Formats: sequence, C-alpha cells, structure tokens
Amino acid sequence: MSTQDTGSVVSRHGLSQQGIRHYNKAFWNLSPTQLIQCAIKRGEGELSRGGAFLALTGDQTGRSPNDKFIVEDAATRDSIWWGKVNVATTDEAYRRLHAKVTAYMQSRDLFVQDLFAGADPEYRLKVRVVSENAWHALFARNMFIEPGHDQLADFAPDFTVLHAPHLQADPETDGTNSPTFIVVNFSERTILIGGTRYAGEIKKSIFSILNYLLPEKNVLPMHCSANIGAAGDTAIFFGLSGTGKTTLSADPDRRLIGDDEHGWSDKGVFNFEGGCYAKVIRLSQEAEPEIYATTSRFGTILENVVMDPLTGELDLDDSRYTENTRASYPIDFIPNIAAGGQGNQPQNIVMLTADAFGVLPPISKLTPEQAMYHFLSGYTARVAGTERGLGNEPQATFSTCFGAPFMPRHPSVYAKMLGEKMAKTGANCWLVNTGWSGGSYGVGARMKIAHTRAMLKAALEGKLSAVASNKHPQFGLLVPSNCPEVPDEVLDPRQTWADKKAYDQTSRELSRRFEENFKQFESHVTEDVKAAGIYAAA
Repeated sequence: MSTQDTGSVVSRHGLSQQGIRHYNKAFWNLSPTQLIQCAIKRGEGELSRGGAFLALTGDQTGRSPNDKFIVEDAATRDSIWWGKVNVATTDEAYRRLHAKVTAYMQSRDLFVQDLFAGADPEYRLKVRVVSENAWHALFARNMFIEPGHDQLADFAPDFTVLHAPHLQADPETDGTNSPTFIVVNFSERTILIGGTRYAGEIKKSIFSILNYLLPEKNVLPMHCSANIGAAGDTAIFFGLSGTGKTTLSADPDRRLIGDDEHGWSDKGVFNFEGGCYAKVIRLSQEAEPEIYATTSRFGTILENVVMDPLTGELDLDDSRYTENTRASYPIDFIPNIAAGGQGNQPQNIVMLTADAFGVLPPISKLTPEQAMYHFLSGYTARVAGTERGLGNEPQATFSTCFGAPFMPRHPSVYAKMLGEKMAKTGANCWLVNTGWSGGSYGVGARMKIAHTRAMLKAALEGKLSAVASNKHPQFGLLVPSNCPEVPDEVLDPRQTWADKKAYDQTSRELSRRFEENFKQFESHVTEDVKAAGIYAAA
C-alpha cells in the first residue's frame, strides 16, 4: 500500500495496475497553484517576475527521435510503418524497462494527473500521466483537457504515461540507443518515458497514440493548428516546427481552436489538446502579442528560457540553452478561442513551409493532387542554429504528413484520408512560404510576418479567388499576381532575387530534391498525384 494519497480527487482505479504499490506520496489531480508550490519547494524551477514558472531541461532540450520505440507484437506487426521513424522493440525489452521504471518509482513522491486527449467526447482518450516531477504534471495539465470533477472519481485510463525523467536506461542491458527512452506498448496501453526532462515527449507520445487509433474511426489525425473566422469558416494550418503554425493561427480576428494537434471527423475539426506549446525564442510583443502575453502569466511553464537571477526579468532573445525555448500554457490564456475546441468542416487548408532556399512563392494555390503531393512531402528547410550539426547551408527537410515522427501508420493512410475529405468538403488548399525571399539563407531575408498575415487573410476571406495567377516554372504552383497590402514584387519569388540565374538554378535543385524524396511514395499514389510534383521535368 502507499504511504499516502492526496489531491483534489483520487481515482478508485489506482496505480497498482501498473505495479506501483509502495510509493511515498501520490498527489492526485493537484491544481496549477498546488503544483507550482510543490515544484518550487522541491527545487524543480523558479518563478519569473511576471509569474511564469521556469524550468531547465539540461542536455535534452528537444525531442529524442532516435530513442523512441514501439513494441512489436501481434497487434502492431502488420499495422505500423516500421523503419527509421517507428523502431521496433520486443515485449521482453519493454517488460525489463517497465520493471525498472516501477521499481524506481517505489518510495518516491508521485504526481498523477487524469486528463482527456480530444475535445470531441466521441473520440477522446482518457490519459493518466504519472511523473516524479510536479512541473511535468503541470505541463500535462496545461496541455491536455481537464475532466469535470464528477468524471475523476471513477476515472479509468485508456493509456498511462509512466514518466521518470531522472531515470536513465542502460543501453547494454535495456536495449536502448542511449540513456533516454520513450517506449510505446499499444497492447498494454502504456508509455514509458525516461532519461529526458524535455516535456514535449509527453504530449507527442499521446499524439502518436491518437495518430494510430483514430484512422480506424474515420478520423484524420493532423499535426496542424486550426482557427475559425467571423463567418464560422474553419481553417487548418499544417507545418513543421519553425514554420509559423502557432504564430499564424493566433489571429485576433479569428478564434483559435488549437495550435498543434487536431482530428478531422465527419462532423468537423476538433483539438486534441487543452493548451499550447509555443516556441518563444526571439518572441516579439509587436508581431505576436497574444503569445507574448502568456510569458508573463502565472500558470505558464517556460522551458529553457533565460532569466536574470536578480531581477527575474526574461530575455527571450537569449538562446544560450537552446533555440528551442518553449512556453506551455492553457489555451484560454489566448484571448480569442473557440469554445469547446471544435470547428466546422474546414473551408481552407494551409500548408506552411519555411523555405530557406528562398525559391518557393510566399503563397500559392494547390490543386487537390498538388495538396496530396505536398502533404506527403512535408517540406521545410533547417538553417544553422536551429539544430546541432547543421552547417552554414540550408538543409532540406521532408517530414511526411508534416509530422513523420508522430505517424505510426504508413503515410499513404493519412494522405488518402486527406484526399477523400478534401473531395467531400471542397476545401481550398494553399502553400505558404514563411521562409526566405530575395535569396537563400545568408543572402536573402526572412519573409515579413505582416506580409504573410495579409496574404493569409486575403486567402481565407476569398479575396484571392478572382485574382489572376501565374504558374511557377518549376513547381507548377498557381501564384496570385496581386494581393491587398502586399507589394506585387513580393509575390513573385524570382523577381526578389538580384541574380535571376542563381534563382533558376536553386529552384531546379530544390525541385530535384522533391522528386528524389517522393520516389518512396510513388507506388502508393495515383498518376495524377505523381504528376503534380514533376512539372519541372515536363
């Protein structure tokens, strides 16, 4: 038996089902204030002058994709997209690690949060997060959806996360690649996380679970943000980290559904989460006022953000710990949100890319076939400073479905669903480049966010529908010739380059990268989709 259980509501379904019986104290479903008090008392972090809680995650300041495993068994053997993204481990290896984690949790204080993942009650998942740290429990509470008081007493989790960030694996005996491990067991409905304090592993693990389960219910899981206009029109924004997915969906003229993870059902779009996890490096109050305001609120968690130890003032421009500084906060910290985290069928789909090569148009309209091509491609580009090991030249990144690390099934499953739902709803699709203009990284400049917002506004309000367009010579994209509040020369990427021959050469090179990457999907798509991406070769 435990020494003590305490909290607002303690579930009748305790921890013994996971083999955790002799813990010291289990703090169940504490409020944010209680969790922050515990975290400070335990030395897990400190408060900034504005009231946000600051936590440092040590060496691990981002996800560990090479340390993620899925147990291969009869249930998963033929349904997982096995390979570099979804790496198999054995049930025996899982059980050794599970025993190690549960033994580690004995005689320790544990913080338990019972939460929902999924705003639509028809498709939501009951999630229990058990952590040794109070601030990680607060992170889970921020990021997922809080059940009602009457739903907690008999809460029986569909999936349990056992989170032991200070426990390190032994690769030689535990079969891991490093001391860090994230292991998913679909049959046991358990996730083991250890060896990393980076909180994003918790939310992304649950996202991966939903990405596996929901297609069987005819729900397309999406790594996207979503919002709703004044006319009730829903828009979704696909994009990898650094493309502006969170920033551009936080629009004062549109209600935010969510900033990162959603499902698209026959009823419409629904948020998986109850919070936001925004990048805050060099965050600007002028450009992103809604997100900036959350960095000075009690209840927000700031990961690896620099603070003056004497004054408590934040320095959001300082990247001494990482470029991947983050803020975790409840979604209602954003002033204009969609009640209930749900929206209608989307009328517009936006695919965001930060093209550091500077050749893609700032906005272009995609045919349904091009939409599937670019969805499967999931292109963006990394630049020096955003990840370790990158040189001075941009690095093309293709992350299928704009979220390959979180997609357990084959990408064609999700792409097929996207095509079917677009055909059924008639949604428009736009490719938006938030990256460079006037040259590649190091020569050109980052696209002005004011221009991007103006182009998006025009697209979502239907103002680009009647505008004449030009076809891009390499990618076949339909580029509008004019847009309100945007200079015409900005719309044509070639015209922004001083060296037009250099533009043509760089554009052809990027086109070849697309073609080479897409070869892996050619056997899974129709000829029309294949042809949508090889315009340059025509």
